[in-house]
Amino acid sequence: MGTYVYGVTAAAHPALPEGMAGVGDPPRRVRVLTEGELAALVSDAPDGLRPGRRDRLAHRNVLAVAGGGGCVLPMRFGSVAPDDDTVTGVLAERADHYRERLRTLDGKVEYDVRASSVDEAVLHRVMSEHPELRALAEAGRRAGGGSHRSRLLLDEMVVDAVRVREATDAAEVRQALEPESVAVSAGPGSADRLVDVSFLVDRRCAETFLAGVARLRASHPHLDLSVSGPLPPYSFVEPGPAEPAVSTAGRGPRQEEDG
Repeated sequence: MGTYVYGVTAAAHPALPEGMAGVGDPPRRVRVLTEGELAALVSDAPDGLRPGRRDRLAHRNVLAVAGGGGCVLPMRFGSVAPDDDTVTGVLAERADHYRERLRTLDGKVEYDVRASSVDEAVLHRVMSEHPELRALAEAGRRAGGGSHRSRLLLDEMVVDAVRVREATDAAEVRQALEPESVAVSAGPGSADRLVDVSFLVDRRCAETFLAGVARLRASHPHLDLSVSGPLPPYSFVEPGPAEPAVSTAGRGPRQEEDG
């Protein structure tokens, strides 16, 4: 069956509500395993666990309720250890790491920022920034489209300019938001994203951070800029006491928080 792991906290953390339920159908009762100064929030792992909405919400709810009483190091959805002893063994083995993470992440939340170019908008911006490209394009139109070679040359120049603009945009997004964060963790990214970054933010600075995102949206209208949060600080916890037993689509722990 195994032991499903929701998160790690201090052994002195306030008790969870009596009879609190987690993942599974029927929902498994959430238990607390203690090892020295640390504790793990766990339940019996259901057979055939899949990343469905009900279980993702149950996982998130356990972390939300526990987080109301203090810092919790969240584990990925689907993290299953062979048994309780394995979990407490890892807590003992990684005690220094978890104590340090609990101190560092106390009062912090995660914001995941993603950005991609809006094709027509970024092309318009590139042309506005490069008068030589506009002149070549206009010359081609006056010449009835220009020669095949001239069209290819213009296309290559535009593609190169777009690549430079996108690299600049990605750097500008990070540079604008990093000063308002405590730490940064790059996500796995994808071919269609310029930015895929998690920012660790002090709760007291959350409004300032989000104001920075709003300024970026205003100054970079050619970007599709999204932010998810506040989230438990998934990207700043590893390593965890168990490997995910199931594969969640896309971005693992951060993807599940988007729904």
